[in-house]
Amino acid sequence: MDLKDRNHSEWERLYRSFVCAISGLIYAFKRERNLPIHFVFAVFVIALGAVFHITETEWIIITCLIGGMISFELMNTAVERVVDLITDQYHPLAKAAKDISAASVFIFAITAVITGFVIFAPYIIQMISS
Repeated sequence: MDLKDRNHSEWERLYRSFVCAISGLIYAFKRERNLPIHFVFAVFVIALGAVFHITETEWIIITCLIGGMISFELMNTAVERVVDLITDQYHPLAKAAKDISAASVFIFAITAVITGFVIFAPYIIQMISS
């Protein structure tokens, strides 16, 4: 679909770009094992934040982590699809591209878990010691 079609207004092209983005999210959610897992963890973390009444700054950090995690997973999926489109045979560079893309998700996930621990640990300790 060419979003630069001259026969459509700016608003129509903007609307179509949102439709494409949502379509991509639905595609990835249905076909990628890890994306639904990220959404489950996101819901859990949001619930935990609501229970502990985390600060506005902590909400901003949590929101950035959730958005970043899902974005990294989507980009990883896109890289995998492009590599699969280009070749269906084993190639060391294709493997490297997929592995590096997966590594970026892994590194961000570790960062998110550590940051989540730093944010939630004091609340959990306070709850246990009360």
